[in-house]
Amino acid sequence: MVQELGTSSDNAFMESCFGTLKTEMSMTEYKSMAVARHELIEYIEYYNTQRRHSSLGYLTPTEFEAAA
Repeated sequence: MVQELGTSSDNAFMESCFGTLKTEMSMTEYKSMAVARHELIEYIEYYNTQRRHSSLGYLTPTEFEAAA
């Protein structure tokens, strides 16, 4: 099934992602915006290349996209 962009399920997914990100990132006080930006980039890289997702058959998003 191909899902069209802009559906309500897209919004729910993004809200969930941002909620997780805000929870993870808000546990730390950052010395500067540059440090926070660096941490954010590291988290996104981890999330996409190392963290396995049960909804993707325990693959990382990068592995899942490569297999498609």
